[in-house]
Amino acid sequence: MKRSRINEIMEEADAMIRAHGFTLPPFAYWTPDEFRARTDAVRIVEARMGWDITDYGQGRYEELGLFLFTLRNGFAADLERGRGMVYAEKLLISKQDQISPCHTHIVKSEDIINRGGATLAIELFGSDDAGGFAEDRGGTVLCDGIARDYAPGEILCFAPGESVTLMPGDWHAFWGEDGDVLIGEVSTVNDDLTDNIFREPIGRFAEIEEDEAPRHLLVSDYAGWLS
Repeated sequence: MKRSRINEIMEEADAMIRAHGFTLPPFAYWTPDEFRARTDAVRIVEARMGWDITDYGQGRYEELGLFLFTLRNGFAADLERGRGMVYAEKLLISKQDQISPCHTHIVKSEDIINRGGATLAIELFGSDDAGGFAEDRGGTVLCDGIARDYAPGEILCFAPGESVTLMPGDWHAFWGEDGDVLIGEVSTVNDDLTDNIFREPIGRFAEIEEDEAPRHLLVSDYAGWLS
């Protein structure tokens, strides 16, 4: 992805988030130079909080992509101890017909919440006995606390305010139906480096063409820009 397009997406996403009554935290608006100058931002960097815009390395963001902002996040050590900051929270934007490809998680369970905009469509499959993708298996999810069985490949649709709880082994792809949708994610600790298992081999982060200076840093920029 070109950095200029990433900068545009940041501006568009911030406008949509504000339009739905949410405001990103102050660190979202730091410039790269301001980020570098902070001596108190270690926790933000280590927890990989912040902007995350991906085309899954495929170069087709409008068709296959996702906007995310990690608002808060704990660490795997917290989960292992069973106490401390064992949770994470994100805001996502899925554009109309923009696919977030089929995947599951080994550790993370998550509530996916339609926070506003269009309908959120989620395609679901179950797992085989080893936890792998199973095109012939369904499962059961909680939709706002109500158990709902799903058939393999069934598409569940969620209006603003509605949500689904996904557990490890619930294979899911999602997109905005008939418009763009603002999504909330509340989960156990999030690890985007190791805990995203995609049905098809695909990258998690975008490869960036630096055609202009970054507006704000992505979480995938931290290692290179803040070292």
